Amino acid sequence: MAFDNWGPQDLSAPAKKQLPEVAVQRGMVLEDVQSGWVGEVTRVEKSGGMHVVSLEDRRGKTKSFKLGYGFLLEGQAIRLMPPAARPAASAAPSTRTASGSVRVQGQRAQVAKASRVWVEGKHDAELVEKVWGDDLRVEGIVVEPLHGVDDLKSAIAAFNPGPGRRLGILVDHLVPGSKESRIAADAMTVPGAAGNVLIVGHPYVDVWQAIRPKVLGIEAWPEVPRGIDWKTGILSAFGWPHDTAEDIGLGWQRLLGAVRTYADLEASLLGRVEEVIDFLTVP
Repeated sequence: MAFDNWGPQDLSAPAKKQLPEVAVQRGMVLEDVQSGWVGEVTRVEKSGGMHVVSLEDRRGKTKSFKLGYGFLLEGQAIRLMPPAARPAASAAPSTRTASGSVRVQGQRAQVAKASRVWVEGKHDAELVEKVWGDDLRVEGIVVEPLHGVDDLKSAIAAFNPGPGRRLGILVDHLVPGSKESRIAADAMTVPGAAGNVLIVGHPYVDVWQAIRPKVLGIEAWPEVPRGIDWKTGILSAFGWPHDTAEDIGLGWQRLLGAVRTYADLEASLLGRVEEVIDFLTVP
């Protein structure tokens, strides 16, 4: 990391006052200048009258540091402050959902409609639920994972789409010339699909990539060599456990935990999900 904003002069009292004060948050990636330790904030606690932050590096090792001066955030020297105080219980709730929509007050979730959102897998469903779940519950729309799209045509035929029974389908790696694009085109030949089924997609190999790298404290997603399972390769590049299905699931939960709102996702996914919701909810 760059040290341009840190030097002997920063140790003086006047210089310290000029450093931006940043409240510590879980998932934040910091560097301790004195030791060179770089890690993700996994825990903040008060010990002996002072706040201590635990930083976990890419190998899963953890060290604790006292909050204050001596940290870099994205190469910028900062004064690390205690977590922002939680709003009082009586504070007014947010008027926006995680998707940025105006929150509907006082309305219960509707009984599920016949129409559905289909996504490729469990991780896709969890990401859509985290950001658009409030909106979908108000509309009575359920998200279901397909666990792959190789048999999409048969799945659509079995669903029997029609007016009032629509499908919005989100496909990974839906780019011209891909296997997925050929599967989608063939699936739309099912009787009743025209006008009642919408298949859209994002350009990423996996929905993980729809999380903006900056949210994870990285410049870009690692490149995974051909022949290596993509998720396994990503977790290996991060230095996280990656040998078992449980490792993959835990790694995904760490990534998903960094997502707070739609602003943490790439526009290429946001637009497609909004398109699907509009298709299913607009008469």
